[in-house]
Amino acid sequence: MKRIWIAIVKLFGWCLLLPAKGERPELKRCVFAVAPHTAVSDFLVGAAYLWQLDVNGRIFIKKEFFRWPLGGLLRRLGAIPIDRGNRHNDMVGTAVREFAKGDGLAIVITPEATRKPVRRWKRGFWEIARQAGVPIVPAYIDFSRKEVGIFDAFQPTDDYEADVQYIRSLYRKEMAKRPDQFIELN
Repeated sequence: MKRIWIAIVKLFGWCLLLPAKGERPELKRCVFAVAPHTAVSDFLVGAAYLWQLDVNGRIFIKKEFFRWPLGGLLRRLGAIPIDRGNRHNDMVGTAVREFAKGDGLAIVITPEATRKPVRRWKRGFWEIARQAGVPIVPAYIDFSRKEVGIFDAFQPTDDYEADVQYIRSLYRKEMAKRPDQFIELN
């Protein structure tokens, strides 16, 4: 099924920009921070990219999407339901424990945490990477060029504001499917 989906995404004109095999070992154990996130189709294109990279990508998706008919499929694809209405859902702790189980895990997070415009990104992706001792790999889905790719891996420091400012500077609103829904860093 994964190969079919990758072929469909490519058939629609998407270019999946992949590093040379074996050149990016950190991709097997990292936090992918994906932006801009302005449409559900980000997930559809992004999944093809992760499968093409051949990483064990897991993604947090709000629990409301896990109803029939999508619930079973999302679980098989590695999605983890998250209760976004519960501020005490321990998403960071859950992810850190998953990293502690073994080497082959990549958590995929959209730091905006919503498809609506936000001025401040959620802190969870940074906390997960810092506490688990894994790099953040900024990833992008560029609708203006119909390409998906990654920027250089980034090891989080103890300065959240500086780290997020650097990561946010990599993205442009023109990349988004809905540019009016993405707030660029000024």
